[in-house]
Amino acid sequence: MRTVKEVSQLTGVSVRTLHHYDALGLLKPTKVTQAGYRLYDDTALERLQQILLFRELEFPLKEIKAILESPNFNRNQALEQQITLLKLKKEHLENLIDFACGIKAIGVRHLDFTAFDTGKIEEYAAQAKASYGQTAEYRQFEAKSKGRTVEETQKLNVQLMAIFKEFGELRELSSQSEEAGAQVEKLRGFLNEHFYTCSDNVLYGLGVMYAGGGEFTENIDKTGGEGTAEFVYQAIKAHLGK
Repeated sequence: MRTVKEVSQLTGVSVRTLHHYDALGLLKPTKVTQAGYRLYDDTALERLQQILLFRELEFPLKEIKAILESPNFNRNQALEQQITLLKLKKEHLENLIDFACGIKAIGVRHLDFTAFDTGKIEEYAAQAKASYGQTAEYRQFEAKSKGRTVEETQKLNVQLMAIFKEFGELRELSSQSEEAGAQVEKLRGFLNEHFYTCSDNVLYGLGVMYAGGGEFTENIDKTGGEGTAEFVYQAIKAHLGK
């Protein structure tokens, strides 16, 4: 057991913040002594890790509490999303470093602001939130998935992978081609029919997730060939005019 002060020293989370988490019911101490001291065991510390991961995803505290208390919470899924988001942030920081070094080397004005674009990060964070039931799209997904058998779900997954295989066959073409755009709409139509209404924002967020690394990217590339996930993202991006 660790005191609140020891937890603060170990994690870098202030005592005041830990007290706030307690008041919200987000992170309750394992035990409170008769003298009123809060004590935390390893299970509580693991929950704190999960809270901090979601904070990196910029989830509000109330949403984090709802997610962690949900019977559908999947810790491995949360970790996969966190890894992807950190990779996106790393890419963003590297772009900023290169941009700043370029300005220093050139020594002149360079009015290019693309390095400051955080759209890819924001879209992925939005998609991560959607997967935990915080959006209408995910509620639609839940409703349409209810009652499906394992065999029906597997059949849909095979059909979805077939769409990605077709994307892979188009990789020799430009992501801005008419064929790529038609394939994007085929993907959207499939998602609309079987999962949820796929708005432009949701579609773009999916593209970011597909190309963001991890299991999604690996499965798509395995199906359509290396680079397919990135091609899908670029095709979606071009089709939406982003």
